[in-house]
Amino acid sequence: MLILGVAGLIAAITSVYIAPRVQSSVMMDTSPGPTAVQAADETAARRSAHLTRRADGHYWGRALINSRASVDFMVDTGASVVALTWQDAEKMGLEPSTLDYAWDIRTAGGVVKGASVRIDSIRIDQVHIQNVEAMVLPAHLDQSLLGMSFLRELYSYEVRGDRMIIRQ
Repeated sequence: MLILGVAGLIAAITSVYIAPRVQSSVMMDTSPGPTAVQAADETAARRSAHLTRRADGHYWGRALINSRASVDFMVDTGASVVALTWQDAEKMGLEPSTLDYAWDIRTAGGVVKGASVRIDSIRIDQVHIQNVEAMVLPAHLDQSLLGMSFLRELYSYEVRGDRMIIRQ
């Protein structure tokens, strides 16, 4: 009987003094974070654009360059910088024949020479990135590439089926 009485006393002390403190600390540690609705609102508030996958399997987007030239870009996460064809460089107002092709650019086809340039702005739908590093390649480039110098300025990009969603 004495053992049962002591065990009951210990249980009573635990429930009165220790349990509320443990419960209080657990409640403080598990405070709720942002709700799914709040997270969705934050994502929805970001500027975004949708790029489509074409028959070649690559994602493409039409961009307005320097508020004057419309250029079709193929997304290339393996390209360190945005790469411009000679023709697209001309469309955006550059004179490719006057550029300094001093940079060695490693491509899948080997090493080619490129000229370093800055693009004032690239706009794809609502996404608008300014002061983007790029290279003009005089040869060996059939289309302009949207490389990492643009993509790393984004908040996120993701692939969902036949489209790529970019967010700023």
